[in-house]
Amino acid sequence: MKLLMIFPHPDDEVYGASGTILNFTQNGETVGLVTLTHGEKGRTLGLADGPEELARVRHQELKDCVAALGIQVHEHHHFPDGGLKQHDFEELVQVAMQAIQKHQPEILLTFQPNGSNGHPDHVTTSKVVIEAFERLGKPCTLWFYSGDVPYNEELGKIHLYPNVRFNVIQHITTKLRAISMHRTQALSTVDFFRRAAERIAEETFHQYHPELDDQTVIPT
Repeated sequence: MKLLMIFPHPDDEVYGASGTILNFTQNGETVGLVTLTHGEKGRTLGLADGPEELARVRHQELKDCVAALGIQVHEHHHFPDGGLKQHDFEELVQVAMQAIQKHQPEILLTFQPNGSNGHPDHVTTSKVVIEAFERLGKPCTLWFYSGDVPYNEELGKIHLYPNVRFNVIQHITTKLRAISMHRTQALSTVDFFRRAAERIAEETFHQYHPELDDQTVIPT
């Protein structure tokens, strides 16, 4: 497998990585996604009546997005949205370890330790994936989501800046179509465009392992 992503919510895969996914899938490479929750605590925008229905709607939205991006392998778990920090850490680590061992990815992608925006589920997922990665002896390249501008000043103190960049302008139509599959999260889409519109055409990551020189940027 070329790329394995482990994220907490439906839609975490699409804003910052869909062009990179398309770079791989359209080149015949295999991409996998592990989604830990159904996002039942998210916004509904009137498209679902309560958490249970929202979970079903977001599951279908994610399936549609996965299909649009050509992701071949998808595992969708039902851990508690908004509650990963309180959930049994070891159980989450085992899920991550099993996925890494099963798919043996060349590249593993998740959130960086500050969760990119500080969301507790993002932070917990980062801790889980790093723990699984370390226990397995650092078996592959590990990337984190990373933007040039930290989400806020406080998170900027522990922000890991990009050292991997991909120009994905050639995929912009499909990327926008994939983003649009997450209809219930339209306000999140607007927030992303407002905060980080530059990351639509260029996707940026921090390569955590193997470590790169601070001045090194992997060419696209």
